[in-house]
Amino acid sequence: MKYFLIAGERSGDMHAGNLIKALASIDNKAEFFGWGGDYMKDAGMELLQHYQSISFMGFWEVIQNFRTIKKAIKQCKSDISSVQPDAIILVDFAGFNLRMAAFAQSLGIPVHYYISPKIWAWNTKRAYKIKRLVDHMYCILPFEVEFYEQFDYSTDYVGNPLFDQIRNFQPDISFLNRINEKGSQKIIALLPGSRYQEVSTMLNEMLEVIPEFPEATFVVAAVDNLPEELYAKVDEFDNVKLINGQTYDLLNVADAALVTSGTATLETALFNVPHLICYKAGTVSYLIAKQLIKVDYIGLPNLIAGKEVVPELIQDKMNSKEMMEGLKEIISGGRREEMIDGFREIKEILGNKKASLEAGKLIFSRLNSKN
Repeated sequence: MKYFLIAGERSGDMHAGNLIKALASIDNKAEFFGWGGDYMKDAGMELLQHYQSISFMGFWEVIQNFRTIKKAIKQCKSDISSVQPDAIILVDFAGFNLRMAAFAQSLGIPVHYYISPKIWAWNTKRAYKIKRLVDHMYCILPFEVEFYEQFDYSTDYVGNPLFDQIRNFQPDISFLNRINEKGSQKIIALLPGSRYQEVSTMLNEMLEVIPEFPEATFVVAAVDNLPEELYAKVDEFDNVKLINGQTYDLLNVADAALVTSGTATLETALFNVPHLICYKAGTVSYLIAKQLIKVDYIGLPNLIAGKEVVPELIQDKMNSKEMMEGLKEIISGGRREEMIDGFREIKEILGNKKASLEAGKLIFSRLNSKN
């Protein structure tokens, strides 16, 4: 069968890549085409467009790049028409992907959605649109199933794909010695994000805490798809190291972390690393989001637990004073063990399903049942 996949940012690309591998193991005649990134390409998909051309963060930023996005929508529709796939598989990225769902439906192509958009956080009425346009939704957070039930829409919880990624992780045994030459220092991980806009804002803010911890080694997790010059300020500090493409090796040895809100917060929790969730956006985007967001937390660990397991430093609260005090509490203070206990609860809630394989089996069986 021909599958057309669309992912719009790095974590979606990673999870879609694992789904492609799972589908390929189930369907020996599978062909994969789509829009995404290097993970999907490496998994065997013909990459028609990289997500970097359409990945914009924040409401105002999307408005500013409207023409680029409009052009991309037209091109993606053309690619779908050319490929004529047996199924469309959409991965998160709601603003773009729901337009593709409507287009696929107009062509009579079954629409499968892997990793629900976070409509439960804001614009909940989009659930009616998803119900109308999406044949099957595969959720990766347990509470999403209950959310959709309010709209009389049945979905499948397939487990969380981060477990798949972590299961496949093989630690680099030399990593700790390379970054902690003295051997006795605390390792503090800085995860400033995976998008250009995120890193350009968040990294400079995170680096402000470094003078307060002269005995610690700070390690910044860079990502392959961003230019090196974005991380240039790291060179100004003696006790800061930059690693690229080894985030899991870093989390495997870190004592604490500052993490930009997003998938990385849950990854950090699953590695049992006490951390602070950080987020700062452009003023206009933040003010709009503040009016629209309907949930009590923005961090995935807290949303899953239904309580604050990890402190959230948002907008004005993300400052050097708050970050310094928060880090001291989770490095050696009373909050550390309490947070690690919370991580255990989160793992129990998520369960131990193999998400990529579960979703792949359901997609393939549903497509086969129609043939």
